[in-house]
Amino acid sequence: MTANEIRQAFLDHFAQRDHRIVPSAPMVIKDDPTLMFTNAGMNPFKDIFLGNREPADRRVADTQKCLRVSGKHNDLEEVGIDTYHHTMFEMLGNWSFGDYFKAEAIQWAWELLVDTFKIDPDRLYVTYFGGDEADGLEPDTEARDLWKKHLPEERIMPFSRKDNFWEMGDTGPCGPCSEIHVDIRSEAERKARPGSELVNADHPQVIEVWNLVFMQFDRKADGSLKDLPARHVDTGMGFERLCMVLQGKQSNYDTDVFQPLIQALAKRSGRVYGQGPGSGAGDKADIAMRVCADHLRAIAFAIADGQLPGNTGAGYVIRRILRRAVRYGYSFLGLEEPFLNELVPVLVGQLGGQFPELKKQQELIVNVVQEEEKSFLRTLEQGTKRLEQLIAESGKKLPGDKAFELYDTYGFPIDLTQLMCREQGVEVDMAGFEAELKQQKDRSRAATAVQAGDWTELGAGEPVFTGYDELEGEARILRHRKVSGKGGDRYQVVLDRTPFYPEGGGQVGDTGWLVQGEARVEVLDTKRENELIVHFCKALPPDPSLPVIARVDADRRRSTMRNHSATHLLHHALRKHLGTHVEQKGSLVAPDRLRFDISHFAKITPEELAAVEADVNAQIRADEQLKEQREVSMAEAQAQGAMALFGEKYGDRVRTIRFGDSIELCGGTHVAHTGDIGQLRIVGESALAAGIRRLEAITGSAADAWVNERLEQLEAIKDRLKQPQDPVAAVEQLLSRNTALEKEVEQAAKERVAALSKDILNDARAVNGARLLAKEVDLDAQGMKDLAFRLKDANPDLLMVLGGRHDGKALLTVLVGQQLIDERGLKATDVVKQLASEIKGGGGGQPFLATAGGKDPDGIPRALAKAAALLD
Repeated sequence: MTANEIRQAFLDHFAQRDHRIVPSAPMVIKDDPTLMFTNAGMNPFKDIFLGNREPADRRVADTQKCLRVSGKHNDLEEVGIDTYHHTMFEMLGNWSFGDYFKAEAIQWAWELLVDTFKIDPDRLYVTYFGGDEADGLEPDTEARDLWKKHLPEERIMPFSRKDNFWEMGDTGPCGPCSEIHVDIRSEAERKARPGSELVNADHPQVIEVWNLVFMQFDRKADGSLKDLPARHVDTGMGFERLCMVLQGKQSNYDTDVFQPLIQALAKRSGRVYGQGPGSGAGDKADIAMRVCADHLRAIAFAIADGQLPGNTGAGYVIRRILRRAVRYGYSFLGLEEPFLNELVPVLVGQLGGQFPELKKQQELIVNVVQEEEKSFLRTLEQGTKRLEQLIAESGKKLPGDKAFELYDTYGFPIDLTQLMCREQGVEVDMAGFEAELKQQKDRSRAATAVQAGDWTELGAGEPVFTGYDELEGEARILRHRKVSGKGGDRYQVVLDRTPFYPEGGGQVGDTGWLVQGEARVEVLDTKRENELIVHFCKALPPDPSLPVIARVDADRRRSTMRNHSATHLLHHALRKHLGTHVEQKGSLVAPDRLRFDISHFAKITPEELAAVEADVNAQIRADEQLKEQREVSMAEAQAQGAMALFGEKYGDRVRTIRFGDSIELCGGTHVAHTGDIGQLRIVGESALAAGIRRLEAITGSAADAWVNERLEQLEAIKDRLKQPQDPVAAVEQLLSRNTALEKEVEQAAKERVAALSKDILNDARAVNGARLLAKEVDLDAQGMKDLAFRLKDANPDLLMVLGGRHDGKALLTVLVGQQLIDERGLKATDVVKQLASEIKGGGGGQPFLATAGGKDPDGIPRALAKAAALLD
């Protein structure tokens, strides 16, 4: 069976058993503060397990795209080394929300694996929860007895809580699980040692393929367990591993899930996979091909779901994955030009049918990946130069902090640093590097560490959002909890009804107050967490059991509404003037500004920006009325032309927002008429990534203030220029005159350097078979460097140290002749380090030329005097 046939057989199996087949949720998570990426099949259903919403269907099955880059067996640096771990993977799953339980889950799993997929039952082993004394839990004999209908008891094995008790996190829904393992070893190996001894032993050929989780408990913050109101089934089967088993392979990477990508890589690099000099799991070229094939999948799906590579958060994770793939191709496949982007069509051909977002976003993925590759290859080149410089300065051992600088600043992996150092006979201080890395991780953990207590439940029900219709209303607290973090103690509050908009769809969360009598509790932010609207408060109301008045900061909300509605008008105008290829790729809607990211493969010209801005302002002046539809079907909304944004998760019922010809799916808050926006001014346009442009704009009073400030600046300029009739012409004349003067100054500096070069060597003196010139000169940094280059080739025995003063700072330039470098091992970088302390500064450079700057010009004579001792 092909991978596509295997996936479809799984979905058909559960469709025949009354499961609704749902599409994969986005891999990038936007409404859960505890996760950046979907890392398990259950993540999209987390709010159901937590009891925050009722399921639309009691039985569901899907294939969920997941990403794991940390945790047990999921260290990014290990992916590709073995044959069965990945960053991005598909998780096949079937779910019961308070419907069937252990009997059906076990029976249907057996029917699929044995009857449909024809796996030999003699190769199957299962595990069950063996109990836990600390938690007061008995062994799961129910699951054990159900498995006895299918397997002999010696292949039904109990394991501890570590292996067979699944938990969502430190707190939350959890329960015993039963894992299905398959032994794919040869007959001879199976006879030599029973598979039962290798279950849960990290053996690459006796592997877990399916985990059946029976959620029946809720773990509290104090560690205790409470029964859930309803029992659920949550199963997860690794698609890639299943394909390996069914296709008779010994590695996930040998299946048709990965082979098309690997063979394309092999062709691109002129190699044969599996036939390198050290062919097998450890061959560097083979590892590199596995890394690249795996990582491209993660990168492409993340971009298709709306997460672009970046420097923080989820964007940093994707950039790190991409760069790891590039440097493996660079180091072990000889691929020194962008190559990953060329593999995207192969991936789309494989998975575009099951995941249409890949096909729709193919052009964007190619362009973003290509630009990221070019950027990192430039960084690798810069990092290589910096490493060569550090090796020249460090001698036979590269300090750990310098290796960490390469890792942190240039994205230089430590193994690449070790490889390049080893080639030059230089050792890397790994203990120092590990210490620096640990400090960074500790700082990161400390900055984000949050400790949340258990929810105090005061009432039942699902929160109702009333903020489309009101900014103030009476409410009761359903639950609250204390959260401790770096900023001190805060409180999270959930109300039964609230006008506070939770951050989402690019719009920031509301702030305001919870009022109870004379007490006003400040609401610092509002976020959505697993379908709960959570208010982040400085304190609790005096009596949480009594009603409160939930009051939104009205001025701040109205400013945000203006910017959100303006974003819709801007989107419409951009598609009208630039083309319908323009799609929203991200946004920020705040009270003081809006930011809008779009797909467009060229800089937006000033003329285009002016036309777009004029179009938006025309829509504002038309005072179009808001036409809102709530709870309309997705099909009906799309039939009306409503735009769905990529990477967003929509339900069966949606909300549409229309202003004139602009109509979008949107859950945000908006003005009643476009005239309420006032005006829009585009204040910035830049490149965010390849094929992505970022626009920044302001509206309302902020736009008025922006215009007035520029009018005042124009008047000030006219005053300085003595009120010319044409201020632009007057400024151009001034700039022209300034350019001419700069050229004269530059020419004078060149002449001064030329004059100095003719007679400055008269001041050089002989010291121990070399010549020393130590002199303070009236030159800036560039002038001293130019003088050094004029003297360099003709004076191989010269050590020259020049000092200068510029803008109250001290400057040093050191030139070391090639003869002194070769015969005495003297380096300009070493000299400048020793002298820079005299001017209270630092510097660096190359063996023949180095410079330093400092804050103490009075130290220049001391530095020049110190230079003579260097030739003793």
